[in-house]
Amino acid sequence: MSPITLDINGRPRTVTADADMPLLWVLRDLLAMTGTKYGCGIGMCGACTVHLDGQAVRSCQTPVQSAVGHKVVTIEGLANGDLHPVQKAWIAEQVPQCGYCQSGQIMAAASLLATCPAPTDTQIDDAMTGNICRCGTYFRIRKAIHRAAQEMHS
Repeated sequence: MSPITLDINGRPRTVTADADMPLLWVLRDLLAMTGTKYGCGIGMCGACTVHLDGQAVRSCQTPVQSAVGHKVVTIEGLANGDLHPVQKAWIAEQVPQCGYCQSGQIMAAASLLATCPAPTDTQIDDAMTGNICRCGTYFRIRKAIHRAAQEMHS
C-alpha cells in the first residue's frame, strides 16, 4: 500500500491504498463519501457511477490507480453550492422511490447531457441502459432528463 493522491470534486485527496483497490471503496471506506452506492460489485447496475474526466464510469470496476491524474466527480461534487439541473429535475419529476440507485442515475444523466444537450428518447435509453432501477421509475427518469436538458440549454 502506498499514498495515492486523487482530484476528487476539485480537491486533492490523499489516501493509502493498494493501487488495484476499486475507486468505490476508496470513496466510501477511506474517504467516507457514501453518496456513491455499492450495488452489484461487477459494473452491471450503475449504482456506483461517478465521473472520470467527465465520463460516467463504474467506480466498482475502476482501480484507484487509474484515477490518478484525472478529475473524479461524485454525487457530492456534482453541483457547486446549488443543485445541479439534473438534481432539480429529479425532484420536480419525483423520480426516486426507494432512492438507492439515484446517485448513479443522476451521474449517468449528467454525463449524457454534458455531451448531448438535447437527447432523444432513444439516446436517453441508450445512455441509461446500464443503470438499473429496481423500482422501475424509467419513465420519470427519462422525463427528468428532458426537463434538465431544457433548463441547461435554454
